Amino acid sequence: MSCCAPCSAGAILQLKEQGADFCVLFYNPNIFPESEYQRRLTEQIRLCESLCVRYAVGDWAHDEWLSCIRGKEAGPERGQRCTECFKHRFAFGAKWAKQNGYDAIASVFGLSRHKDQSQVDDAAKNITGSIRYIPINWDKQIGQKMIEKAGFYRQNYCGCEFSVKTTGNT
Repeated sequence: MSCCAPCSAGAILQLKEQGADFCVLFYNPNIFPESEYQRRLTEQIRLCESLCVRYAVGDWAHDEWLSCIRGKEAGPERGQRCTECFKHRFAFGAKWAKQNGYDAIASVFGLSRHKDQSQVDDAAKNITGSIRYIPINWDKQIGQKMIEKAGFYRQNYCGCEFSVKTTGNT
């Protein structure tokens, strides 16, 4: 599961090197405003197509996402709002994986400087059924040069309207 091109580039390159059978799933109903979502989606698609890898896109169901974090909007980055966000996205990812013949999911959500990998991994423990979560220590440096050279957009906040307020970015 991917949140953006800068975070996913290294992971995609690592998976390609390993010969893994994978698909990059972009499901980020948390990203706001919609114009930011579209910008990140466009960059993710550009990255996947440049590397000749499969990708899939979930709906931008922002209202549904707001329901899942209701009551936690004022919390800090890396707080309970983020945990609920990860759980919501992992539930979608597990369902998508099962419907599309995959037995596991992994994520780059913890690579962002705004997030905590252990929080992401803990949120993934809620995945139930036949889909397992594979916690992977992705190498951030692998994709950075490619991202910089190709001029990919690099955002300055995690994605939701509440992370903009808590990080002071606009």
